Amino acid sequence: MDTKKSVALEAYSISKIFNAGKSNEVRPVESVSLSVAQNTCVLIQGASGSGKTTLLSILSCLAKPSAGRYECLGEPVSRWSEKFLTRFRRQHLGIVFQRFQLVEYLSAYQNIALPLLPRALSDRAIDAKVRQVASQLGLTARLHFRAGLLSGGEQQRVAIARALVHEPRILFADEPTAHLDGRASAAVLEIFAQIKAEGRTLVITSHDARVAQSGLIDTVLTMEDGHLQ
Repeated sequence: MDTKKSVALEAYSISKIFNAGKSNEVRPVESVSLSVAQNTCVLIQGASGSGKTTLLSILSCLAKPSAGRYECLGEPVSRWSEKFLTRFRRQHLGIVFQRFQLVEYLSAYQNIALPLLPRALSDRAIDAKVRQVASQLGLTARLHFRAGLLSGGEQQRVAIARALVHEPRILFADEPTAHLDGRASAAVLEIFAQIKAEGRTLVITSHDARVAQSGLIDTVLTMEDGHLQ
C-alpha cells in the first residue's frame, strides 16, 4: 500500500532559527516532528509565544524551516525555491490568517476572488466559484459590502471563503476564533466541520478551549517553548 496517499503532511526534526549565531538568536520552533493524516483535523495548541504560529507558517509553506525536512502532500517542499513554493501553495493550500488580512477597501466579493486571479479563468468561472463558496458560508447578501465595514464574524467568514475558493486540499487556520464572540466562534467551527466532511484536511492553531472541546478535533498537539510536548 502507498502510505503517502494517506498522509497529508510530515515534518522531520524541523527548526526555525532567527538571527542564527547572534546574541539575539531566537528558536521559535526546534526539532519538531509530526505527521498528519489526510481528512483529519489537527489542533496545535499552546500559549502565546509558544511557537505554534511559526510552526503553522512552515506547515502552510509560507516559510521554510532552517533545519530538518518537511513534506506536504508527498512533495519535498522544504527543498523548493520560493517560486515553486508559491505555486504549490496557490494550487493546493488554503490559509486563514489570525487577523484575517483582508483588503479592507475591496468588497467581500473581490477579496474572495483574489486567489483565482493568477489562474487562467474566465470572469464567468470566477463569478461562479465566488458565489458558490459565498453561499456555503452565508455571505451572499454581503458580497458587495466593503470588507472593512463587515462585522468580525463576517470578516472571518470572508477570510475562510477566500481560503476555500480555489478548492485546496489542506486548510490551515491560525487562531480562527481569537477575535470572535461565542456565537461567531460556534459558526466558524461548524463551517470547519463541513469542510472536514468534504474530505479535506485541517490544521488549526488555537489556545481557545472551545476549539479543543468542539468535537471537530482528531488530534491535539501542544507547543511549549518551541517544542511539541
